[in-house]
Amino acid sequence: MSMEGKVALVTGGSRGIGRAVCLELARRGAAVAVNYAGNAQAALETVQACQAMGAQAECFQADVASPAACEELVQAVKERFGRLDILVNNAGVTRDGLLMTAKEEDFDAVLDTNLKGAYFCMKAASKLMIRQRYGRIINMSSVVGLRGNPGQTGYAASKAGILGLTRAAAKELAARNITVNAVAPGFIETDMTASLPEKARQAMLDTIPMARPGQAGEVARAVAFFGEEEGAYITGQVLCVDGGMAV
Repeated sequence: MSMEGKVALVTGGSRGIGRAVCLELARRGAAVAVNYAGNAQAALETVQACQAMGAQAECFQADVASPAACEELVQAVKERFGRLDILVNNAGVTRDGLLMTAKEEDFDAVLDTNLKGAYFCMKAASKLMIRQRYGRIINMSSVVGLRGNPGQTGYAASKAGILGLTRAAAKELAARNITVNAVAPGFIETDMTASLPEKARQAMLDTIPMARPGQAGEVARAVAFFGEEEGAYITGQVLCVDGGMAV
């Protein structure tokens, strides 16, 4: 398994699952473009960790909710590394709240980043990948997009939308040797989930047949599989990394 000579762009790569993905791709030999929206210091830490493994890596600031920013991001990666082989649409936000009281602007913010951001990045990257006649696009969905979750209507809608986006794009791009797949994490141990109250954490664990949270590295290895040649004949699929939550 090697990604030597490949260039990967990971959106939302500064921390959590995104950082784990960057590190896994770097470990396999890819050059990594680490995108971040606001936390430059965290993104730099990811870059330095990738470089410590001998990989080329660099930070790229962009808010993926902006179509112009996505175009500029892909162009900047091409100018820096010469090509773009792997796109991981990982950037995401949450604005949780019950349906009856949720604000429209919160719903819009979640869809703008999680769903439209992936769409904009795919749109920009696919132009380049079509010319290369090679590409691997991996979109981050969620178990919430498959089974729903109270208080997360906007997030669930965005992550369910990722699945439709993935399948439609897979059919459009397959003839150009571009695969498009999705990974759907379940309850993963990150800084965000670590702050959950113990009662909420236990309630979540009770829904997992494997009775433990997942690790960010386990999600990253699933992403890497779709980016490797071993996954070259797989497209339009969703791989759940959730300990059985969605079963």
